[in-house]
Amino acid sequence: MSERWKPSVTVAAVASRTAGGRTEYLLVEEETPEGLRLNNPAGHLDPGESPQQAVVREALEETARVFVPVRLLGIYLTRFARPATREDTTYLRFAFAGAVSEANPARPLDTGIVRTLWLSLDELRASRERHRSPLVLRCIEDDAAGRSLPLDAIVTDDSVVGVPRILR
Repeated sequence: MSERWKPSVTVAAVASRTAGGRTEYLLVEEETPEGLRLNNPAGHLDPGESPQQAVVREALEETARVFVPVRLLGIYLTRFARPATREDTTYLRFAFAGAVSEANPARPLDTGIVRTLWLSLDELRASRERHRSPLVLRCIEDDAAGRSLPLDAIVTDDSVVGVPRILR
């Protein structure tokens, strides 16, 4: 019997603001095996949480801001290979558009996060080589294009939420 293939499930927050007449998007600069990279506030779905709960948690951990998801931008499937480590992972990403609060200066950022920053779409396109994955720009371009689904397109059964801690 062969082993069952399981993609790594992740979530990403896409938050924008208007500053000086231009739209800017919230990103994190993080340490990776490939060096400093830009990413959407993002991370893994943990046992016992819905994708919506996960994106709120990840955004808070990585940006010290409260993220309120408003709509689902899309569900993305991508493969990421690291030749140096021979790691080959397929990711299933749920990307959400929403609003963020001001940063809480008393809250530390997650390990590996160097800083948060706001970049315009043009700045993002010009910095592709620094993106953690092609999905960074794709999710933001989908937001800029107005693509989205309602949040209730994602259904998390009650049997998932509240998994006992011993199973986490």
